[in-house]
Amino acid sequence: MSAAESTAPGARITQRGLWFEEFQIGAVYEHRPGRTLTEADNVLFTTLTMNTQALHLDAAWSATQPGFDGQRLINSMLTLSTIVGLSVAQLTQGTLVANLGFSDIAFPAPMFAGDTLYAETECTGKRVSKSRPGEGVVSLTHLGRNQHGVVVARASRSTLVRLDPEGQR
Repeated sequence: MSAAESTAPGARITQRGLWFEEFQIGAVYEHRPGRTLTEADNVLFTTLTMNTQALHLDAAWSATQPGFDGQRLINSMLTLSTIVGLSVAQLTQGTLVANLGFSDIAFPAPMFAGDTLYAETECTGKRVSKSRPGEGVVSLTHLGRNQHGVVVARASRSTLVRLDPEGQR
């Protein structure tokens, strides 16, 4: 008998996101741990996406700009992508069908290398799809805060999510 066969039987739980029915309108889902963004993250993301803005790549130029504290800014698209990424395991892993769109995107405060990004998501609405059986539209508002609790990004998102194939669990 192998070690695996000799272990006591127990539940097997696979991590997944939420089925449509599990989203609660008004609930705020806090995504932890956060992610500390590094200079390497910023340069890699910025160059991979062909964004040649000096404020992300040129340390000497950035040091001369007011409000930059002598640093290059973290690419705002990296900030947004990381906020959404931080939400995946808790909300949409294996249950998302598609992103339908983003709106009301804002970056009210800058992120710099070494800052830690924490994300939270509020479910702001949901409805069963009229045209896609077994799926529903879920509206989300993502919020990113730095390690000091300052809001650095906000975005509304519309998603298409699977209904629970086995009904209410």
